[in-house]
Amino acid sequence: MRTVQQIAHENQDYTLDLRRYFRKHPEIGGHEYETQQKIISELQAIGLNPQIAGGTGVVVDIRGSLPGKTVGIRADIDALPIGDEIDKPYQSVNPGLCHACGHDGHTAMLLGVAKTLVDLKGTFPGTMRLLFQPNEEQFPGGAIGLIADGALEGVAAIIGTHLWQPLPVGSVGISYGRLMASPNVFSITVRGQGGHGSMPHQTIDALAAGLQIANALRTIVANNINALEPAVLSVGVFESGSAFNIIPDKAIIKGTVRVFSPEVRDIIFKKIEDTCQGICLATGASYILDSTYGFPPVVNNAEVAKVVAQIGEVVLGIDGVIEVAPVMVGEDFSLYLEKVPGAFILLGTGNGEEATSYPHHHPKFDIDEGALEHGVAIMTLAALQLAKG
Repeated sequence: MRTVQQIAHENQDYTLDLRRYFRKHPEIGGHEYETQQKIISELQAIGLNPQIAGGTGVVVDIRGSLPGKTVGIRADIDALPIGDEIDKPYQSVNPGLCHACGHDGHTAMLLGVAKTLVDLKGTFPGTMRLLFQPNEEQFPGGAIGLIADGALEGVAAIIGTHLWQPLPVGSVGISYGRLMASPNVFSITVRGQGGHGSMPHQTIDALAAGLQIANALRTIVANNINALEPAVLSVGVFESGSAFNIIPDKAIIKGTVRVFSPEVRDIIFKKIEDTCQGICLATGASYILDSTYGFPPVVNNAEVAKVVAQIGEVVLGIDGVIEVAPVMVGEDFSLYLEKVPGAFILLGTGNGEEATSYPHHHPKFDIDEGALEHGVAIMTLAALQLAKG
């Protein structure tokens, strides 16, 4: 009987071709209509009965002939609203859209898992539930829709994989607890009283007040959060003014707060409020603070992570499994982990060449496609092991 690794290798071209198809035809979150139809057609072609879920998502069960648990395997399918600048035959044909985060590879790998499971002809335990999730990149995230449509009903454990440029191809990053942070957003609108640049005494300078706020925000984490507790506050937008000789009456500041602890999040947002109040009181300006709390942090179940790590050693060797430190990016895979035990892993895609050196969300982001075969084998074997109980 062929092994899972052998089947994944035999299906390598199938998975690679799909990855290139999805890279070439990206769609933004919530509008993955052609992507959804491609996934459905591929699953139907190998004899499966996929179901639409979460709007533009797809869920399919693949049942084994042996008793066992139901295990979920998830891939996100949406692209980013940026241009594609790779000079490759699979460059995006949809202007302003690009799979610059690896979701094309995630989708292709999960279809590769489906084909591998079908090729096993039912000689495995339990049921494998494949979740093709839309809209991961935009809050509140597509996981909510899949969960609402019953994608986790009866699921005993769930796993997911993210292609990861900082790790070399041939490796997998494992965390036995905290992996990704909770991403939160703030927007501050500062209001003053505009006027002529030659007569600032007749104005309330919203730009000046906004600059003081933006600078003060950068001290909040350092001055209020234990240095051993991961936390990030970054300002990404500052907008104010329209002419050199007009003192503006409005400034807009937008940024993100990344944390693992709700208590730390609450401290930071309280200090943002205090900062705005104090500076606006001193300058005569007013403000409106809008806060949005994002996904919870991704915290892996240690036992599920151990299973995936053991499978990683089987596929890649003991040196190919790397315990990784937490990162401050966010992921709505955390919403599944709130419901069932699971693990999210990072699959290395870098090879030291320029083509794979660009970071995630860069218009030239690309991967070493050898990682696809590794991902298919690891996810398939890990899910089968988890189904045994």
